[in-house]
Amino acid sequence: MKLFITRIVLALRRFQQWLVAQLMFGFLNFLKLFPADGAMRFADWMTRQIGKRLKRHKLMLYNLRRAFPEKSDAELEAIALESWGNMGRLAAEYVFLDQLFDFDPTSDKPGRVEVSGIPIFLELRDNPRPFIVFTGHTGNFELLPVAGNAFGLSVTVLFRPPNNPYVAQKVFDFRSGRMGKLVPSHAGSSFTLARQLEAGQGVGVLVDQKFSRGLKTTFFGLETKTNPLLPKLVRQFNCEVYPARCIRLPGGRYRLEIEPKMEMPRDEKGNLDLPATAQMMNDKVESWVREYPAQWLWYHDRWDIKRSVSL
Repeated sequence: MKLFITRIVLALRRFQQWLVAQLMFGFLNFLKLFPADGAMRFADWMTRQIGKRLKRHKLMLYNLRRAFPEKSDAELEAIALESWGNMGRLAAEYVFLDQLFDFDPTSDKPGRVEVSGIPIFLELRDNPRPFIVFTGHTGNFELLPVAGNAFGLSVTVLFRPPNNPYVAQKVFDFRSGRMGKLVPSHAGSSFTLARQLEAGQGVGVLVDQKFSRGLKTTFFGLETKTNPLLPKLVRQFNCEVYPARCIRLPGGRYRLEIEPKMEMPRDEKGNLDLPATAQMMNDKVESWVREYPAQWLWYHDRWDIKRSVSL
């Protein structure tokens, strides 16, 4: 009897996930009926209207209030609403990504996408070696691996699949054709990344996600834990590390930036300092978020607030 009930519960859960996925796919297909700019503006407006009514909106405002205690409630509300709009645009941009990414490394003609740090891309391509590029959930971060692919870089990207398996498969199929090699985040993903670095190739990692068993660090002066994967890979392979980000520009345009390699912090014996490396990454992402706060995904529970605060 218990087994029968368990099967029924699992079947209902799968049906719920399937239904949610179909609604999401239907919305994205609906957006295809419109020009890219109009569809992205509509998605921006719609997610602002929906987002401000969700429980996650309270979490966003709570996070913003702690990160920017000097800002007024009106300023924080404006940032939160724009952040919801950023998420709507991100969803719509999946539909039009092939159309939006018009950057051509061989052409001087300006387009929607501009790239800062082209010599770094070219140098990494022409002098192959193990390296790590890290970024955060800023702007349309999905465009960075697309850019690397356009420059002919061999980069293996670690990503966290959506919890919904139907959405996860669709996202993986979409990404894999445009972003090079993809590695879903799971227990064995670190070994896959290690093999890529050992083969003299590059790795791309998002570093601003919650990780409950990570290294003790701070983000916006608040205690949090950071995934030790990147520092451990740097220690093992002594590879170069490059920060990169996407910035949304007015008029539906984007700027992709890859910055010069970072000097890794070391202890008095010359060994890589893991906590200091994790903190350095946090500080870099924080500087990006402070510059464009509404372009970060504040609904993430980066500080694990939901465990200790009732919102």
